[in-house]
Amino acid sequence: MPYQLAVAQFSPEKGRASANAARIGELVHQAAAKGAELVVFPESIWTGYFLEGGADEHSARPEQVADELAPHVLGVGPLEIILGYYEQSDGRPYNSAVHLLVEGGQVTVRGNYRKIFLPTYGVFDEARFHAPGDHLGVFETRHGRVGCLICEDVWHSTMGTLLALAGCHLVVVPSASPARGFQNEKPGNLLRYERMVSAMAEEHGVYGAASMLCGFEGGKGFTGGSFIIGPDGVALGQAPLLEEAIVMAEVDEAEVRACRMRTPLLEDLRENWARLLAMSAPHIEAPSPMPRD
Repeated sequence: MPYQLAVAQFSPEKGRASANAARIGELVHQAAAKGAELVVFPESIWTGYFLEGGADEHSARPEQVADELAPHVLGVGPLEIILGYYEQSDGRPYNSAVHLLVEGGQVTVRGNYRKIFLPTYGVFDEARFHAPGDHLGVFETRHGRVGCLICEDVWHSTMGTLLALAGCHLVVVPSASPARGFQNEKPGNLLRYERMVSAMAEEHGVYGAASMLCGFEGGKGFTGGSFIIGPDGVALGQAPLLEEAIVMAEVDEAEVRACRMRTPLLEDLRENWARLLAMSAPHIEAPSPMPRD
């Protein structure tokens, strides 16, 4: 059955999870009033992105996020939420996204994904402060399998391919990307996200949804401009730059099936996957890591 997807963006208060939980709750109520059944928030929305050495101090367990959010989403549901936060661990915290179910006055953890590709170049220093994840972001929702990639993950096109092969009909991309390289009234990095998510959607016949952090931290501005792409690669809606907003679209697996029938690239890949791996194995060596400054 079709369902309503909402992608929300706002500027979090740095290091203030309680204030951000209240704002998340307000936007969940707004989205639910419009019929949303799945609401996606940006990377690190729980605390803000540029915490660096403070990420450990402000990290949380998935269950803690659920418990702190619960009072702010009373009266909505059943509804699912995916949001970014820094996950507590015995070592460096993870940059994670938690999948929550709001139902019957309770918020429960349904899944958790840890970002795999940690950018450590330019303004980014994630590998210094975070540990990488080691599993695919596949969430079992009430509407089927939804894939999750956090920011840098989507820059590696193989990740979207793996999620499509895993049976996902929608791939969500919580992101925190500082604006840079303005072109045609949009930052160049946002245009890149639009191209990457659209290409992934069209090639694999999946919906794509990018929830982009907005606001300013440490003199750097995050883009906003969250968007939803259909399984034909066509944009279904986009939020404005820099300001708080919710963008919504209908997700219909019948449209996913129709797109895959018209252009059966995913089925071709699935049929040839084992052969491709066997053919490539003799020619691919494990690369040596590049030195970090």
